[in-house]
Amino acid sequence: MDRPTLYIANKNYSSWSFRPWMALTGVGIDFEEVLIPFDYPGGNPNIKAVSPSGNVPILQHGALKIWESLAIIEYVAELHPEAGLLPSDRAARAIARSVSMEMLSGFRALRAACPMNIRRPKARIVLPDGVDADVNRIETVWRDLLQQSGGPFLFGAFSGADAMFAPVVNRFDIYDLVNRDETLTYMETMKAHPAWRKWEEAARAERWIVAEDEV
Repeated sequence: MDRPTLYIANKNYSSWSFRPWMALTGVGIDFEEVLIPFDYPGGNPNIKAVSPSGNVPILQHGALKIWESLAIIEYVAELHPEAGLLPSDRAARAIARSVSMEMLSGFRALRAACPMNIRRPKARIVLPDGVDADVNRIETVWRDLLQQSGGPFLFGAFSGADAMFAPVVNRFDIYDLVNRDETLTYMETMKAHPAWRKWEEAARAERWIVAEDEV
């Protein structure tokens, strides 16, 4: 089947795009990247030409289109089980799916108050209700998984679960939300990954500004 194409939005802001891009790049999956920038108020109408949901990311593989970041990661994990996007142990896979789904559907206070922004200088903001609870829950998830696996990533080796939390690493960093040693160590491990560095370099080179994501 044809080489897949991953449609994404601005690397500086698009947390949803970051997840599957980080996952696929992080384990060496070959794909074509197409960036459709969010340079209009409320997005970019051109995305609707390629995405049935009108959102990114979306992976096109032949005639098949897969949308939503976790669905893309799961699809590629099935295509390339040798790549390690999911843990090999069945119990660990179940937990990886659970925490990935929790990330996909939860932590709304953190998302709303602290948009991902790779270029943002590190600085604290006044946090609304609910953000501290989200931060504490994520730190607990990371701590428990790292203790069980021995690290350096959540399930030992880098996996799709780490990619699902990649935008949170940026949020924790740029809004100065955490200070626990084990959290900071995991964040530094993620930020040192070659896939992270490649995304960050491209994000910092972008010139698009999305006002609502500039906190």
